[in-house]
Amino acid sequence: MIKFGTDGWRGVIAEDFTFDNVRICAQGVASYFKQENPDKDLSLVIGYDTRFGSKDFAVAAAEVIAGNQIKVYLCSKPTPTPVVSYTVPDTLSDGAIIITASHNPYSWNGFKFRLSRGESATDETTRRVEKNIAGISSIKEVKRVYLGDALKQGTVNYLDPDISYLKHLKTLVDIEELRRHKLRIIVDSMYGAGNGYFKNLLQGRETTLVEIHGEQNPSFPGIQPEPIAKNLEELSIRVVDSKAAVGLATDGDADRLGIIDEQGNFLNQHQVFALLALYLLEVRGERGAIIKSLNCTSMLKRLGEIFTVPVYETPIGFKWVAPLMIRENALVGGEESGGYGFRGHIPERDGLLAGLYFLDFMVKTGKTPGELLDYLYSKVGPHYYDRIDTHISPDSRGEMLKRLSDSMPQAIAGSKVLRMDTTDGFRFFTSEDSWLLIRFSGTEPLVRIYAEDESPEKVRELLDEGRKIAGV
Repeated sequence: MIKFGTDGWRGVIAEDFTFDNVRICAQGVASYFKQENPDKDLSLVIGYDTRFGSKDFAVAAAEVIAGNQIKVYLCSKPTPTPVVSYTVPDTLSDGAIIITASHNPYSWNGFKFRLSRGESATDETTRRVEKNIAGISSIKEVKRVYLGDALKQGTVNYLDPDISYLKHLKTLVDIEELRRHKLRIIVDSMYGAGNGYFKNLLQGRETTLVEIHGEQNPSFPGIQPEPIAKNLEELSIRVVDSKAAVGLATDGDADRLGIIDEQGNFLNQHQVFALLALYLLEVRGERGAIIKSLNCTSMLKRLGEIFTVPVYETPIGFKWVAPLMIRENALVGGEESGGYGFRGHIPERDGLLAGLYFLDFMVKTGKTPGELLDYLYSKVGPHYYDRIDTHISPDSRGEMLKRLSDSMPQAIAGSKVLRMDTTDGFRFFTSEDSWLLIRFSGTEPLVRIYAEDESPEKVRELLDEGRKIAGV
């Protein structure tokens, strides 16, 4: 059975993620848009990443969408998810399909779809698409026109999405100022769809940029394309050895950002989210709501208090963040995975724009990443965070869920548990700034354990306790 997680459907290539299943998914999406707009001439953007078979899977989806008499703008090359998402409103399309498994291991691929503003599909929309998919009893029910015929008919058209997207970024950030500021930047594209974008924008004048893992290699040799500390050791070494100002990393589809500071230290996702919010509020002088998933840092609440802006909390997944960003015309929205969206752009994560904003923060303040973190802590106090991911078997999930549901610990790591929140997983608070979260991944067979505290030692204690509570 095809089930969508926090952001699309993912599966192992050739085992679950097959051409027939991609075509069935595309039919489910096509039916949804036609059900919603029975009298409208519809169009969808279709993009794909650098993974094995992604281009061919995208063509398979395009053939189905065209077979349902919906116009297709098919990206002419591997394209980051945020670029595809931006292309939806830019072309006045009704949505998008993106073939990507984001940060998953090389053997996986995935199917995401987007709505008319480029935003993630809502939970309600996803359920309706799943219902359409479940109603397809045979691949013979899927409508399809071969790509060659669709191109001749004009139902499918190739599109280079970079032109409008890059032009738009230049209205949000002073690219010329960044190029002449004598920055030395190391970029790790992690063999993903973000390769070449920072170089295209920033190389030249006084700024120098070196890109690693910038070639297309669907096996992601030596790494998993998720920009977190354990996967960025080479980037860290390169930053230190070359005396670079900063290291930037994007994941497989470039909707997430990782930062390495001038000393080779990884700035975790919570620190980066809070720094980006501080940049928008203080340096740019903007005001507006902050939307955060519940596993994001308490530093954002502190910033909300300091700058008198509301902070809203959602379940995990940008499909929950995006609707609130739209409703509140929010300044910024983000999640623990390192994905951040911004007002004036699209209500969707964009690792490329986030990276440009971070560089602009450095340039406008004259501070290094490490100094920016010290400056943030001078305002909100020190906060430390870590996460443990543990693979589990499908059979053990039910037992673990029952164990977590049946009892609430009175104390964790020597601190009294003040309250428990079960909005999305099991979150235990021992103070306003200290919490432990145990949650099953929505995209992989994992249990994730998260913790934040004012002390790094206490974070390690909380994670150890979390393992015991979860039984892993």
